[in-house]
Amino acid sequence: VQLQASGGGLVQAGGSLRLSCAASGSTLGSYAMGWFRQAPGKERELTASITWRADITYYAESVKGRFTISRDNAKNTVDLQMNNLKPEDTAVYSCARDGRLYSRKLEVGAVDSWGKGTQVTVSS
Repeated sequence: VQLQASGGGLVQAGGSLRLSCAASGSTLGSYAMGWFRQAPGKERELTASITWRADITYYAESVKGRFTISRDNAKNTVDLQMNNLKPEDTAVYSCARDGRLYSRKLEVGAVDSWGKGTQVTVSS
């Protein structure tokens, strides 16, 4: 599967962006998906994830209440709605697929596909 992330850009603090991850070559419908981010000089962080049935979501503590992950299995897409953005949200955001069928929780070690990152820059 090939993943393509889009929707990044430059936004002022307090603004919103919506990232989208589109898949080709395979369906995403049976796999947990997630968004990671990596800021300069920092380790990659799992920001949000969602199970294949969209019945369980996970959010990093730093984004809870501001970010929402969703998926449309019919369209083969996974989105990340980011509201009330803060300068510390500045990072390269990448989508990823957990390669285990019907997994109930995305595990970094099980990721088998990474999308090319999209830059999100939040100015103060």
